[in-house]
Amino acid sequence: MKNIAILCSGGDVSGMNPALKHFVEYSLQNGLTPYFVYDGFEGLIDNKIYKAAHQHVAGIINRGGTIIGSARSKRFMEREFREIAKNNLDALRINMLLVLGGDGSFRGMELFYKEHGIRFCGIPSTIDNDINGTQYCLGVDTALNVIKDSIDNIRDTAASFSRAFVIETMGRNCGYLALVSALCSGAELCLIPEIEYDLKEYEESFKEQIRSGRKYFIAVVSEGIKEESSEIAKWFEQKIGLESRVTILGHTQRGGNPTIYDRLMAYKFVTHAIDGLLDDKNESVICYSKKGFEYKSIDEVANKKYELDSELLGYLKRF
Repeated sequence: MKNIAILCSGGDVSGMNPALKHFVEYSLQNGLTPYFVYDGFEGLIDNKIYKAAHQHVAGIINRGGTIIGSARSKRFMEREFREIAKNNLDALRINMLLVLGGDGSFRGMELFYKEHGIRFCGIPSTIDNDINGTQYCLGVDTALNVIKDSIDNIRDTAASFSRAFVIETMGRNCGYLALVSALCSGAELCLIPEIEYDLKEYEESFKEQIRSGRKYFIAVVSEGIKEESSEIAKWFEQKIGLESRVTILGHTQRGGNPTIYDRLMAYKFVTHAIDGLLDDKNESVICYSKKGFEYKSIDEVANKKYELDSELLGYLKRF
């Protein structure tokens, strides 16, 4: 069969639309008929599967989010609904599927393949960058640039009012976004779930910096740390003596115009994913590391806990 489909699962990221554009173009170049599955695994079940062509992806490369929608599907975890999904794909003679998502999505597809033989390749797509086996997930660079712009803007106000600002990033239990943003934005404090901290250890140093002329502080914290951001702001006021504010960046980090790097990575991820399926790699995730692109099994990706790069953690010591 020469039919291939793509879907987005879980949280959207900037980079999905560039991936969809190249999916259509590269599929057609390889003699494949591309299909879009709308609304993730829910769309597989509800038969929201439609043939895609150049006209459907014209002008989308600069748009954040995903034009085909995304979702989290509890129904897909039940055998009866996976059977429905299989029948819908069979009706269109589709037996190859690209999945843009995270480890939960890949586990679902592994089960689908073992039950029904639908070949797939996963493309790691989450701004949290917390998927084991890959050093980069689609959407991360755009999210980092959104955070960078926000911190740079907040710094102007922090300096003008002599305040401490606590800026909270996304990441669940992974501190990647907070750590990289703090390093690249010159923050004075960075707190992430991976490293235990005691605010008392910072008090004398921060007070000395104020005595030496420092007027403001920027603290970047991950949402997964042990304390609320408001508690960190209260600490700045009560122990350091600076008026403080909290900014929770929230879902602003998931949207926005995809960066050049995310557009390029979308192109590369999709190319390798389709090439892998055409080369009989039937149940894999395409991962990226310093070695380049590699096809990895679901066990390597979804069943092991992601750990932050030791080099990045080493940089945290300067805080």
